[in-house]
This record gives sequence, C-alpha cells and structure tokens, in this order.
Amino acid sequence: MDMNARINEEMVSAAKAKDKIRLSALRMLKTALHNKEIELMRALNETETMQILSGLVKQRKDSIEQFAKGGRQDLVEKEEAELKILQEFMPEQMSDADVEALIRKAIADVGAVSVKDMGKVMKVLMPQITGKADGKAAGEKVKALLSQ
Repeated sequence: MDMNARINEEMVSAAKAKDKIRLSALRMLKTALHNKEIELMRALNETETMQILSGLVKQRKDSIEQFAKGGRQDLVEKEEAELKILQEFMPEQMSDADVEALIRKAIADVGAVSVKDMGKVMKVLMPQITGKADGKAAGEKVKALLSQ
C-alpha cells in the first residue's frame, strides 16, 4: 500500500475513534507531503517521502528538547505523542553496527582521509540511511571515524 493510501486510511480510523492528536498528526504529515508534491509539480518517490517524514520526526525531537528546557511539559507530551505516530510510518531503524558498516564503506568509496572529506562521505551516506537511521548521529560517527 502506498503512503498516501495508508495515511488516508489511518485518518479515517482516527476520525471515527475521535482521536484528535492522531488525526492532527496525520493531517500534518499529509499536508507536508502534499505541499512538496505541489512544489515539485509531480508525485513524490519513496526516497522523497522518507526525507519529508524524517524531517518531521527530527522537528518533533528538536521541539521536545526545547520544550523540556523551557519547562513546558504539556507541549512535550503533545510532541511525544505526534512523534510516536510519525514513527509508525518510518521503516525499521538500522542497528548501530549496520550504520557503522555503511559509514566505513562510504569512507572507503570516496577515499576520505580527514574531517575535511566529511561532506563527500555524507553525500554518499545519506541516501542510504534516510529514514532508517538518525542523520545527526551518523554525522557525529563519520566525524569521529575521520578524526582518528
């Protein structure tokens, strides 16, 4: 089942169950995907869909962190609920060992030898891990491996 059909189906069941938070999160996801389709003037492919979904997940994580610092527990709980819903649409996350193996392969493929080559490594790595692993953590791991 494609992503839009699945989102629509989930929206209908959330509306029937009167689950406002779930319905709101699904609408937000559908809107983000639709806006990108309008911007590109074509249907999204799976990679682009995963990039948008990953971006929304990252936004939620950043918001949770900021609201926690600001002492806004009510907003933290709302963002955590949305994050949980968005993560249902994400593919299974890669293990740290798998991510590290991909990083080492990318480093070898581009012939990276120092932190200055990090951009080249990330350019090769990101399409492989988008939606399947945390890009920020992968970037830190790349930097650590290139610093050795």
